[in-house]
Amino acid sequence: MTARIYRPTRNAMQSGQAKDKWLLEYEPETPRQIEPLMGWTSSTDMKAQIKLRFDAKEDAIAYAQRNGIAYRVEEPKEAIRKVVSYSDNFKTNRAVPWSH
Repeated sequence: MTARIYRPTRNAMQSGQAKDKWLLEYEPETPRQIEPLMGWTSSTDMKAQIKLRFDAKEDAIAYAQRNGIAYRVEEPKEAIRKVVSYSDNFKTNRAVPWSH
């Protein structure tokens, strides 16, 4: 069973620049199934419930190697953010004029 080591993306409610911890999750062994009575998705794979958090990528890799877990590392893609201030909306030399 292979584990995936990655840093999760921020959700829409997080606006800060702080970096999250690294996660180690197991890849699913069997696909999820639809439970016939209620229609929920279910799985018999108990390792799918395990999420281990680490402060650094190296700590997660060391844990996987120490416990003989096959792993793959997914490097995060850095977001490119353009810093814009509110006062830029009122500049006289705007590239795009007001539409109203």
